[in-house]
Amino acid sequence: MNFIGLIIAVATFFVIGIFHPIVIKSEYYFGVRCWWLFAILGVGFILGSLFVSSQIVSTLLGVVGCSCLWSILELFEQRERVRKGWFPKNPKRTDY
Repeated sequence: MNFIGLIIAVATFFVIGIFHPIVIKSEYYFGVRCWWLFAILGVGFILGSLFVSSQIVSTLLGVVGCSCLWSILELFEQRERVRKGWFPKNPKRTDY
């Protein structure tokens, strides 16, 4: 039996699940100004996936990299959700 597809599917599910609270907390504490960190990490993980020989590890690095890049869009959308009152504002930040 070949479990590679199942392993990648389950790991992808967890990676996406982990990035939801990361985006929410990042926007809460730093706002959207941390988008560049997600960009650097995303490109780094994707480039790293090109140089890893293991199929599973390479795929997971690509998934994490794409999740980092997708998180840039989600940061800006999270800011809008906060403005609409769907998520709490950080009272210590004044850049809303």
